[in-house]
Amino acid sequence: MTDVMSNRARGVRWRGPVAGLIRTAGGIGAVGVKELRGRMRGRRAFVILTIYLLLLGGFAWMVELLMERNASSGFGSSTYAGASIGQGIFAALLMLETLQVVFLAPSATAGAISLEREKQTLELLVVTPISSIAIVLGKLLSALVYVWLLIAASLPLTAVVFVYGGVAPDDVLRGYIVLIVTALGLGSFGLLCSSLVRRTQAATAITIFGVLVISIGSVFLLAFWGVMTTHDNNDGNGPVRGTAPQEIGYLNPFLAQVDVLCGTETSFGGWCSLESSLLPNQNGVVFVGGGGGPVIAPVAPVAVPNGKGIFIGPQGQAVANDVAVAPDAAPFGIVRDGFWPRSVAAWLVLSIVFLVLSVQFVSPTRRWRLRGRGHRQDGPA
Repeated sequence: MTDVMSNRARGVRWRGPVAGLIRTAGGIGAVGVKELRGRMRGRRAFVILTIYLLLLGGFAWMVELLMERNASSGFGSSTYAGASIGQGIFAALLMLETLQVVFLAPSATAGAISLEREKQTLELLVVTPISSIAIVLGKLLSALVYVWLLIAASLPLTAVVFVYGGVAPDDVLRGYIVLIVTALGLGSFGLLCSSLVRRTQAATAITIFGVLVISIGSVFLLAFWGVMTTHDNNDGNGPVRGTAPQEIGYLNPFLAQVDVLCGTETSFGGWCSLESSLLPNQNGVVFVGGGGGPVIAPVAPVAVPNGKGIFIGPQGQAVANDVAVAPDAAPFGIVRDGFWPRSVAAWLVLSIVFLVLSVQFVSPTRRWRLRGRGHRQDGPA
């Protein structure tokens, strides 16, 4: 902003797309600074941050004690016990932070636009030289900065897992990428709900309902689909044919974190089993074993003759009869990083869509309208 003012003082004028980008950046900075001053003013924000870290640290300490008690009662080397403790602490912290982001990010933006309408200040904000894009982005970034601050503040506490082992730095990076992008996507969704309605209570209710559908509804639908594909006698011939499509869970951040946690396991452990039960096409191959029951096999599908089962393809179709997966034909392995990158990409695309729609609903003029021939169609603000 100082460079822009100095250029104006020297008579330098930006033109074309550069001038538009500079004006948009200046508007985002103006709206963002104003909102941040309101959010960070006083001691409330820092007190909340301190309490949050204390609760998170206490939770990690309790999980550590439980994992140590569980490891001391079992058998195995101390190296394996330390790795399991580190993985347990990391999983607990990551899921707790995901729960925090899922509810805090959309609630922080659910009243961004509707509060301006209730205070009758949105019209005053719109008539300023600040564009609608700058208003929407400024509101979004100012609300998400505090959420991202909470995520960043938990990094030193999460780094404690490196003392025990079992978790690599790239595992932590994957988990935090999911957290940051999820906050962006859910924050954009809350901003869209805020721009659709005029009351903050209605915007908050719609946002919470949407978050519940995304987080709980998708898991219930995947679990229901998995149950309905299996008959009561486990013959694999249920009323629903085929496995559930993975696209149902793309917007579920908890499933994305389960995929990240599956990558920390050296064998087909609990998180990989959970992911395979909900997303059987992800980490395993579903086939019908010799006893008639469906089995999750985390190996590459290699069909051999004279088998004892029916191989079920990715879409639920029978590939061949009397074949099975040969365990010795392919090395045992887990498909890693196959789900969470798709979830991140889906949230990034939807964030852009939500922001474009929010700009259209905030701007009182120059909206996209379907008009007849002979009328000019205005572009977005």
